[in-house]
Amino acid sequence: MTSITATRRIPDSHPSLPGHFPDQPVVPGVVILDTVDAVARESGLGSVAALPRVKFLAPLLPGVEFRVEIDSPGTSGLCAFRVVRDGPETPEVLCSGQLRLRDGGQSA
Repeated sequence: MTSITATRRIPDSHPSLPGHFPDQPVVPGVVILDTVDAVARESGLGSVAALPRVKFLAPLLPGVEFRVEIDSPGTSGLCAFRVVRDGPETPEVLCSGQLRLRDGGQSA
């Protein structure tokens, strides 16, 4: 498997945003992780079975374009992933961690 990269954007109209937080919406972590799972499935890797390590480093605002990057599995069978937003000078990692694919994943 090679590394996967996909660009996404959570729309301002996403149903989770009014409650997270009113008048200052931030994309909830569960929506970000659901997007990571969707990218894995859409890329032919299969669904995410577990997220043994996740670290949220910066907030994601609605309507902002970001990338999901999923690396090939390491010797442990875990894949590293990152959620990255292009900043004015350098990319900013918003979230990173490890995921385990269901049934070890499939070839993309």
